[in-house]
Amino acid sequence: MTFHLSGKITIPAEDLARARAALQEHVRLTRAEPGCRAFVVTEQDGGVFEVSESFDDRAAFEAHQARLKGSAWAAATINAVRDYKTWTET
Repeated sequence: MTFHLSGKITIPAEDLARARAALQEHVRLTRAEPGCRAFVVTEQDGGVFEVSESFDDRAAFEAHQARLKGSAWAAATINAVRDYKTWTET
């Protein structure tokens, strides 16, 4: 069952440069993870990013979340507001 996440992340202006600098590596590492089917993060307006993720299953998504905890992206976006929805598709 494919696990999906989509939504927005809003990054405060004071963290934006650091988040932008970490984004490319974050995307590269995530796409290389086992079970990652698709991963797209696109800046819409200053500080607002659209996020779309698909993983083979919830376990692959949870492994992704565990990897993130010590990442530069996590540090850069610690103050961000996240508005996500998740669902499973068979």
